[in-house]
Amino acid sequence: MTPDQLPVLGLFLASCAVLSLFSAYADSRRPYVGGVLVAAALGVLLLGNARQPGGYDPRDVPDAIYGVLADLVR
Repeated sequence: MTPDQLPVLGLFLASCAVLSLFSAYADSRRPYVGGVLVAAALGVLLLGNARQPGGYDPRDVPDAIYGVLADLVR
């Protein structure tokens, strides 16, 4: 995986985690899956930040997302 794909995957996992946490809260369940997704998203985001020379700036995230989407379309 390229360094740009890791933060995009982490953001996708984080958005799934938020949905899972809200769903568990609405159904009065324990958020096991949401907790695992939060941990996985955090790990992938930190790994992507560590692999990118100089790390990621918040201004670089949209370019990374568009770059990954362009790679998928090609």
